[in-house]
Amino acid sequence: MSEPSENYGVKHTLLPTLSLFTSVGTLVCCALPALLVTLGAGAALAGLVSTASWLVALSKYKAWTFGVSGTLILLTGFMQWRTHHTPCPIDPEQTKACARLRRISLWVYWLSVIIWCIGFFFAFTAVYIFY
Repeated sequence: MSEPSENYGVKHTLLPTLSLFTSVGTLVCCALPALLVTLGAGAALAGLVSTASWLVALSKYKAWTFGVSGTLILLTGFMQWRTHHTPCPIDPEQTKACARLRRISLWVYWLSVIIWCIGFFFAFTAVYIFY
């Protein structure tokens, strides 16, 4: 029951990549401003916010931002778990590509989880610890 090889790469790299981008969004919206303020770089933060005004909207709706990105990361984790033992194509070239895509997908997934956790810490937990 192997999947068609042309859909395999898209299916196994699209969702992890999407979860990586959303987790980076949470890092930029909430962890970066907290880090800049903690380091005493409030002027740099003001310059960043005036240049990239969309950061204000992300920060304003940080619960939604983290909820959507966390849901995507959980969905990606479920897909990783579900397809872990799916057989790769028989062709040696496609088998090698399949194994490489699985490794890349797993690395992207765990990188997304780490980035999301860092962002979550700075957005929701660090406020109570440091202030």
